[in-house]
Amino acid sequence: MAEAVVLVAQDRTKHGTHAARRLRKTGQVPGVVYGHKEATVAIAVPGDELATAIRKGSRVIDLKQGDAVQRALIKELQWDPLGHDILHVDFTRISKDEKLELPVRIELRGTAPGVTAGGVLSQQLHEVTVECLADSIPSSIRVSIANLQIGDVIHIRDVTLPPGVAIKEDADAVVVQVTVAAAEEAVTTPTAESAEPEIIGKVKEYEEEEEKK
Repeated sequence: MAEAVVLVAQDRTKHGTHAARRLRKTGQVPGVVYGHKEATVAIAVPGDELATAIRKGSRVIDLKQGDAVQRALIKELQWDPLGHDILHVDFTRISKDEKLELPVRIELRGTAPGVTAGGVLSQQLHEVTVECLADSIPSSIRVSIANLQIGDVIHIRDVTLPPGVAIKEDADAVVVQVTVAAAEEAVTTPTAESAEPEIIGKVKEYEEEEEKK
Protein backbone atom coordinates (compact mmCIF):
# COMPACT_ATOMS: atom_id res chain seq x y z
CA MET A 1 0.00 0.00 0.00
CA ALA A 2 1.19 3.50 -0.82
CA GLU A 3 2.15 5.89 1.96
CA ALA A 4 0.33 9.19 2.42
CA VAL A 5 1.97 12.08 0.59
CA VAL A 6 2.14 15.60 1.99
CA LEU A 7 1.06 18.36 -0.41
CA VAL A 8 1.21 22.03 0.50
CA ALA A 9 -2.19 23.47 -0.43
CA GLN A 10 -2.89 27.13 -1.05
CA ASP A 11 -6.25 28.85 -0.77
CA ARG A 12 -7.69 29.69 -4.17
CA THR A 13 -9.54 33.00 -4.20
CA LYS A 14 -10.05 33.50 -7.94
CA HIS A 15 -12.35 31.17 -9.84
CA GLY A 16 -13.36 30.53 -13.42
CA THR A 17 -11.72 29.13 -16.56
CA HIS A 18 -9.25 31.97 -17.10
CA ALA A 19 -8.10 31.94 -13.48
CA ALA A 20 -7.61 28.16 -13.62
CA ARG A 21 -5.50 28.46 -16.78
CA ARG A 22 -3.28 31.12 -15.24
CA LEU A 23 -2.87 28.91 -12.17
CA ARG A 24 -1.82 25.90 -14.26
CA LYS A 25 0.82 28.00 -16.04
CA THR A 26 2.50 28.48 -12.64
CA GLY A 27 2.65 24.70 -12.12
CA GLN A 28 -0.33 24.53 -9.75
CA VAL A 29 -3.45 22.37 -10.14
CA PRO A 30 -6.79 23.84 -9.02
CA GLY A 31 -8.96 21.68 -6.81
CA VAL A 32 -11.48 21.49 -4.01
CA VAL A 33 -11.63 19.69 -0.69
CA TYR A 34 -14.96 18.77 0.89
CA GLY A 35 -16.65 16.33 3.25
CA HIS A 36 -17.21 15.65 6.95
CA LYS A 37 -20.00 18.27 6.98
CA GLU A 38 -17.47 21.04 6.58
CA ALA A 39 -17.46 23.79 3.96
CA THR A 40 -16.10 23.10 0.51
CA VAL A 41 -12.78 24.90 0.11
CA ALA A 42 -11.13 25.87 -3.18
CA ILE A 43 -7.40 25.11 -3.14
CA ALA A 44 -4.38 24.69 -5.41
CA VAL A 45 -1.63 22.06 -5.09
CA PRO A 46 1.73 21.58 -6.87
CA GLY A 47 1.02 19.77 -10.15
CA ASP A 48 4.31 17.87 -10.39
CA GLU A 49 4.06 16.56 -6.81
CA LEU A 50 0.45 15.50 -7.33
CA ALA A 51 1.34 13.71 -10.58
CA THR A 52 4.23 11.89 -8.86
CA ALA A 53 1.96 10.74 -6.05
CA ILE A 54 -0.57 9.39 -8.54
CA ARG A 55 2.11 7.51 -10.51
CA LYS A 56 3.22 5.86 -7.27
CA GLY A 57 -0.34 4.74 -6.57
CA SER A 58 -1.05 7.11 -3.67
CA ARG A 59 -4.73 7.54 -2.88
CA VAL A 60 -4.46 9.30 0.49
CA ILE A 61 -2.98 12.80 0.71
CA ASP A 62 -2.06 14.94 3.72
CA LEU A 63 -2.99 18.50 2.74
CA LYS A 64 -0.90 21.05 4.64
CA GLN A 65 -2.23 24.59 4.90
CA GLY A 66 -0.13 26.70 7.25
CA ASP A 67 0.20 24.76 10.49
CA ALA A 68 -2.91 22.67 9.84
CA VAL A 69 -2.78 19.25 8.18
CA GLN A 70 -5.87 17.37 7.07
CA ARG A 71 -6.01 13.90 5.59
CA ALA A 72 -7.89 13.59 2.32
CA LEU A 73 -8.67 11.00 -0.33
CA ILE A 74 -8.19 11.74 -4.02
CA LYS A 75 -11.80 11.42 -5.10
CA GLU A 76 -11.71 12.51 -8.74
CA LEU A 77 -9.19 13.69 -11.31
CA GLN A 78 -9.88 15.63 -14.48
CA TRP A 79 -7.27 15.16 -17.22
CA ASP A 80 -6.62 16.98 -20.47
CA PRO A 81 -7.94 15.28 -23.65
CA LEU A 82 -4.59 13.53 -24.22
CA GLY A 83 -4.37 12.29 -20.65
CA HIS A 84 -1.05 14.03 -19.99
CA ASP A 85 -1.85 16.87 -17.58
CA ILE A 86 -4.15 17.06 -14.56
CA LEU A 87 -6.64 19.89 -14.97
CA HIS A 88 -8.51 19.61 -11.67
CA VAL A 89 -8.58 17.45 -8.55
CA ASP A 90 -11.30 16.73 -5.98
CA PHE A 91 -10.31 15.73 -2.44
CA THR A 92 -12.67 14.42 0.22
CA ARG A 93 -11.78 14.69 3.90
CA ILE A 94 -11.27 11.45 5.80
CA SER A 95 -10.34 10.46 9.35
CA LYS A 96 -7.80 7.90 10.47
CA ASP A 97 -10.39 5.51 11.94
CA GLU A 98 -12.88 5.87 9.07
CA LYS A 99 -13.60 2.83 6.89
CA LEU A 100 -13.67 3.65 3.19
CA GLU A 101 -15.17 1.93 0.18
CA LEU A 102 -13.30 2.52 -3.06
CA PRO A 103 -12.35 0.71 -6.29
CA VAL A 104 -8.97 -1.02 -6.52
CA ARG A 105 -7.57 -2.59 -9.67
CA ILE A 106 -6.79 -6.31 -9.93
CA GLU A 107 -3.25 -7.21 -10.93
CA LEU A 108 -2.59 -10.69 -12.32
CA ARG A 109 0.78 -12.13 -11.40
CA GLY A 110 2.64 -14.98 -13.07
CA THR A 111 2.04 -17.12 -16.16
CA ALA A 112 -0.80 -19.63 -16.27
CA PRO A 113 0.39 -23.14 -17.30
CA GLY A 114 -3.01 -23.64 -18.94
CA VAL A 115 -2.27 -20.82 -21.38
CA THR A 116 1.10 -22.35 -22.24
CA ALA A 117 -0.79 -25.60 -22.94
CA GLY A 118 -3.07 -23.81 -25.43
CA GLY A 119 -5.86 -22.49 -23.24
CA VAL A 120 -7.28 -18.97 -23.27
CA LEU A 121 -6.97 -16.67 -20.26
CA SER A 122 -10.18 -14.74 -19.55
CA GLN A 123 -10.17 -12.01 -16.88
CA GLN A 124 -13.75 -11.24 -15.83
CA LEU A 125 -12.99 -8.59 -13.20
CA HIS A 126 -10.41 -5.85 -13.64
CA GLU A 127 -11.21 -3.98 -10.42
CA VAL A 128 -13.13 -4.58 -7.21
CA THR A 129 -14.62 -2.41 -4.48
CA VAL A 130 -12.78 -2.82 -1.19
CA GLU A 131 -13.52 -1.67 2.34
CA CYS A 132 -10.65 -0.69 4.61
CA LEU A 133 -9.10 2.07 6.70
CA ALA A 134 -7.28 4.89 4.94
CA ASP A 135 -3.89 3.56 6.03
CA SER A 136 -4.70 0.10 4.63
CA ILE A 137 -5.69 1.04 1.07
CA PRO A 138 -3.80 -1.32 -1.28
CA SER A 139 -2.39 0.01 -4.55
CA SER A 140 -3.76 -3.14 -6.20
CA ILE A 141 -5.19 -6.59 -5.41
CA ARG A 142 -2.66 -9.13 -6.61
CA VAL A 143 -3.97 -12.44 -7.92
CA SER A 144 -1.52 -15.25 -8.72
CA ILE A 145 -2.32 -17.30 -11.82
CA ALA A 146 0.89 -19.35 -11.65
CA ASN A 147 -1.02 -22.61 -10.99
CA LEU A 148 -4.00 -22.01 -13.27
CA GLN A 149 -4.60 -24.98 -15.59
CA ILE A 150 -7.17 -25.35 -18.38
CA GLY A 151 -10.60 -25.40 -16.76
CA ASP A 152 -9.44 -23.75 -13.53
CA VAL A 153 -11.29 -20.73 -12.14
CA ILE A 154 -10.37 -18.17 -9.48
CA HIS A 155 -13.35 -16.68 -7.62
CA ILE A 156 -13.45 -13.71 -5.29
CA ARG A 157 -13.45 -16.10 -2.34
CA ASP A 158 -10.10 -17.52 -3.51
CA VAL A 159 -8.29 -14.15 -3.51
CA THR A 160 -5.76 -13.54 -0.73
CA LEU A 161 -6.26 -10.04 0.70
CA PRO A 162 -3.96 -7.75 2.67
CA PRO A 163 -4.74 -7.47 6.41
CA GLY A 164 -7.70 -5.24 7.17
CA VAL A 165 -9.03 -5.27 3.59
CA ALA A 166 -12.39 -6.76 2.58
CA ILE A 167 -13.88 -7.10 -0.92
CA LYS A 168 -17.51 -6.06 -1.32
CA GLU A 169 -18.23 -8.13 -4.46
CA ASP A 170 -20.07 -11.47 -4.44
CA ALA A 171 -17.77 -14.25 -3.19
CA ASP A 172 -18.83 -16.45 -6.13
CA ALA A 173 -17.92 -13.85 -8.77
CA VAL A 174 -15.30 -15.07 -11.25
CA VAL A 175 -12.07 -13.09 -11.33
CA VAL A 176 -10.15 -15.04 -13.96
CA GLN A 177 -10.25 -18.44 -15.66
CA VAL A 178 -8.53 -20.50 -18.33
CA THR A 179 -10.83 -22.00 -20.93
CA VAL A 180 -10.35 -24.37 -23.86
CA ALA A 181 -9.58 -22.57 -27.10
CA ALA A 182 -12.57 -22.69 -29.44
CA ALA A 183 -11.86 -24.90 -32.48
CA GLU A 184 -12.34 -23.23 -35.84
CA GLU A 185 -15.11 -24.91 -37.82
CA ALA A 186 -14.03 -26.07 -41.24
CA VAL A 187 -16.12 -24.55 -44.00
CA THR A 188 -16.63 -26.90 -46.96
CA THR A 189 -17.22 -25.27 -50.34
CA PRO A 190 -18.13 -27.27 -53.42
CA THR A 191 -15.30 -27.57 -55.95
CA ALA A 192 -15.67 -27.24 -59.67
CA GLU A 193 -15.23 -31.00 -60.08
CA SER A 194 -17.95 -31.84 -57.58
CA ALA A 195 -20.35 -29.38 -59.20
CA GLU A 196 -19.72 -30.46 -62.78
CA PRO A 197 -21.62 -33.81 -62.79
CA GLU A 198 -24.78 -32.08 -61.59
CA ILE A 199 -24.51 -29.45 -64.32
CA ILE A 200 -23.78 -32.05 -67.03
CA GLY A 201 -26.73 -34.15 -65.87
CA LYS A 202 -29.07 -31.20 -66.21
CA VAL A 203 -27.77 -30.41 -69.69
CA LYS A 204 -28.28 -34.03 -70.76
CA GLU A 205 -31.86 -34.03 -69.44
CA TYR A 206 -32.53 -30.84 -71.38
CA GLU A 207 -31.15 -32.31 -74.64
CA GLU A 208 -33.26 -35.49 -74.25
CA GLU A 209 -36.39 -33.43 -73.76
CA GLU A 210 -35.61 -31.44 -76.88
CA GLU A 211 -35.18 -34.59 -78.98
CA LYS A 212 -38.65 -35.80 -77.95
CA LYS A 213 -40.28 -32.63 -79.26
